[in-house]
Amino acid sequence: MKKKILSNPVFYFSSMLLILLIGVTAIFPESTNSWLSQIQVGLVDHASWLYILTVAAIFLFVIYLGLSRFGDIRLGPDHSQPRFSYVSWFAMLFSAGMGIGIMFFGVAEPVMHYLNPPTGDAQTIESAKEAMSITFFHWGLHAWSVYALVGLILSYFSYRHSLPLTLRSALFPLIGRKIWGPIGHAFDIFAIIGTIFGVAASLGYGVIQISSGLETVFGIENTTTLQLFLIVAVTFIATASAVSGVDKGIKILSEVNLLMAVLLLSLVLFLGPTDHLLKAFLQNTGNYLSSVVHKTFNLYAYDHSSWLGGWTLMYWAWWLAWSPFVGMFIAKISYGRTVREFIFCIMLIPSFFNFLWMTVFGNSALDIIINSGDMSLATAVKNDVASSLFSFLSHFPFSSVLSVVGIFMVLVFFVTSADSGALVVNLLASGGKDKNPTWQKVYWSFLIGVVAMVVFIAGGLEALQTATILSALPFALILLCAAVGLKKSLELDYLKRQAIGGNLSSSPNIEQGNWKTRVRSIVNTPKAQHIKDFMETSVITSLTSVASEMHKQGLDAEVRSLNERNQITLHIDHGKEIDFIYQVRIREFEPPSFTLSEQKENKTYYRAEVFLKEGGQNYDLMGYTNDQIIADVIDQYEKHLHFLSLVRQT
Repeated sequence: MKKKILSNPVFYFSSMLLILLIGVTAIFPESTNSWLSQIQVGLVDHASWLYILTVAAIFLFVIYLGLSRFGDIRLGPDHSQPRFSYVSWFAMLFSAGMGIGIMFFGVAEPVMHYLNPPTGDAQTIESAKEAMSITFFHWGLHAWSVYALVGLILSYFSYRHSLPLTLRSALFPLIGRKIWGPIGHAFDIFAIIGTIFGVAASLGYGVIQISSGLETVFGIENTTTLQLFLIVAVTFIATASAVSGVDKGIKILSEVNLLMAVLLLSLVLFLGPTDHLLKAFLQNTGNYLSSVVHKTFNLYAYDHSSWLGGWTLMYWAWWLAWSPFVGMFIAKISYGRTVREFIFCIMLIPSFFNFLWMTVFGNSALDIIINSGDMSLATAVKNDVASSLFSFLSHFPFSSVLSVVGIFMVLVFFVTSADSGALVVNLLASGGKDKNPTWQKVYWSFLIGVVAMVVFIAGGLEALQTATILSALPFALILLCAAVGLKKSLELDYLKRQAIGGNLSSSPNIEQGNWKTRVRSIVNTPKAQHIKDFMETSVITSLTSVASEMHKQGLDAEVRSLNERNQITLHIDHGKEIDFIYQVRIREFEPPSFTLSEQKENKTYYRAEVFLKEGGQNYDLMGYTNDQIIADVIDQYEKHLHFLSLVRQT
């Protein structure tokens, strides 16, 4: 009930603020855009170093965490396993993270840097090399490190410490339980508005690219009516996908999109200058890696160039502004991954695909301009970035087929961004709860579409994008503080592992006693009723005896039973310190190969497994005597007290 009350202020206030802000943007688009642009110019002139330093710090910190001793910690209990395969996981990462961006800028950005480099002469071989190096820098490890940090903070505190999967949980290291109050509400409202603005702005620019493609390929006139129809169509499809959930609509659309991306990439690679592209990919990657430190801290302080503000700073601000949405979505789909697996998969795999994509499309475009001497593509990029992809594809055999594939990909990319956005906003507005009324999912999905249409008609699209980017600065400062809190929490987690012997999965030392009962329980694979009988007699009796003795010693201990005693928990309250939890759960398994043939006819057997606050310990209590169970509880509690003493010394 508490979580339901919690979500109401977020739901109502975010809805009212959105209506107010969109009303102002729609009624006064020019003045709003002018005002926001002035603020943006001020930030570029006076705070560019802060953006660069923030992203550099995040980049280095995330790499440190991935390589550190904390890498083996799971995002969830120790026994947890990932819910999605690597292919499905990557497909959803790719689609929600920046899939649409590579469609929009894959051709345009390298050509624009070639025509107008930050330093040096334009339209030279050196400017072509630098153009690809800069493009890699903007779409590589730095962007994904920002997403990885936000996703890591949210998934760690949600799955490891049972906090809600909302942005307020990132504040837990800073303000503790105050996240349940007005500060937490305000942070979730901030995330909702930023997510809706960002997704709506992307929808607005996306329909411009789709309508340009339809005009180029099919000759359909690019009108406002067509663009509004596309927004409506994307909104309806995204709504259906969001309602069906992550496991169905979003997962399937993401996998389809990844498959189409690989298909289009392969066609352009093999229809274009294949040998040149493969060589360029290796050289581009080498140039990027060799210059990554220089580019990370390069502010063009000695060149007095305005190039940085129009490119790198805008990218860094956009990744930061987009990170609450993408980070929450990544956290949602990353349950059960280890910290190391989470960080390096998120940073390396999408970056590798982006590098390959930018090489195939970017170097192919540069080859057309430089080696073929066809400046029409350069002119097309200058005149209309939205149509640059389709102008590029017109230079290939089967250009109409390639363009149709491109239009379909852009459309599906926008659907996956919209449905992922609706999912994230719904989580934020409901205190992190998954099971919400269908109307609530429909409401947020439709609201994103309505915002996009209203702003698109009123001409306030640039103001919306600028507002989204400006929100990056305050969030960046909070994110840096949350990163410090994350490290402290990971240190405590690691300390707990050391305190209990460095191996949470080792079974307890059992004194000699009723060992024949133990052998029978292992070999004969008990049935569910046998385990339930054991839970209702030995387990609950033993835990109650421990709780009673703890009460006598002045401790607040309680035995709780859930799901008809399928879970029995001993909870010892330690006030402001970390509580002790010893839980026994009934778990279902397939019978091992050594069991008797008549026993194998039973498709499953059951174990009474021990779970601590950190997760499953992978040992079975079935067949233990009451004294042995009590001894195991006391042993685990003694280790917990040792952990608390280590925490007090830090």
